Amino acid sequence: MQRWQIGAVRITRIIETEDTSMSADIVLPDAKPGNVLPIEWLRPHFIDADGRLIASIFSLLVESCGKRIVIDTCLGNDKPRAVPDWNERQGAFLEEIAAAGFPRESVDYVVCTHLHPDHVGWNTILRDGDWQPTFPNARYLFSEDDWEWLDNAPVTPLGDYCGDSVRPIFAAGLADVVRPDYEITSEVRLISTPGHSPGHVAVRISSVGEHAIVTGDLMHHPCQMARPHWCSPFDFDRPTALDTRKKFLAEFSDEPVLIIGSHFATPTAGHIVADGEVYRFVT
Repeated sequence: MQRWQIGAVRITRIIETEDTSMSADIVLPDAKPGNVLPIEWLRPHFIDADGRLIASIFSLLVESCGKRIVIDTCLGNDKPRAVPDWNERQGAFLEEIAAAGFPRESVDYVVCTHLHPDHVGWNTILRDGDWQPTFPNARYLFSEDDWEWLDNAPVTPLGDYCGDSVRPIFAAGLADVVRPDYEITSEVRLISTPGHSPGHVAVRISSVGEHAIVTGDLMHHPCQMARPHWCSPFDFDRPTALDTRKKFLAEFSDEPVLIIGSHFATPTAGHIVADGEVYRFVT
């Protein structure tokens, strides 16, 4: 369990998976071993000795202004998925967040940076054959553009994650469809970072003169700081995703803003530093 303090805001990281199962061929086709091994600063945290990507799926538990916020809800249990490591999982996520002081009934807000299966899974739990909201007292915040897209999208080979992890939230009356720059508390707000999905958002945290940003999937891996032009096939709009990433890197390089990469392996958080015409990640 990792924790960061940003002014008066406390952030706790709960890991669901962290390993080398992120296939470069699928997620970042350019990030093959021969291409990432020359980026020496990626070792030892973000690639292994053979050049395989190390990545993580996790949730962030945020305490701000007396409110409890969960950012991204990972994969979830019991979900039928085509990806073997994601299929019918039986993890201890709920026990782990409770041990961190976040019993599920105590959560005020759930934020999904975007509506992909590895960011919405614990929105719901299976009870008596039905998908029920995991956090029964929370408001779930979904980007308007993402929901409009997903609500009309066909079921993909990844599985009906909308049907088991998003629609039940609307059915329970717990969903709020919001626009970018939505303010959750005076310290936590959403910022627009489109491309990976139509309404993708990052989360900005500012408190007592300190700042952090949770990236979502505007970057999947720190190697994209050194090679910003590497894109994912899962990007909804690749040119927009690339433009968003380049602008983000330029804006926050050499700035006192803690960057928490939503799939970055431990130590996960650090600062963007200019490195010639590209960037590197300093933890």
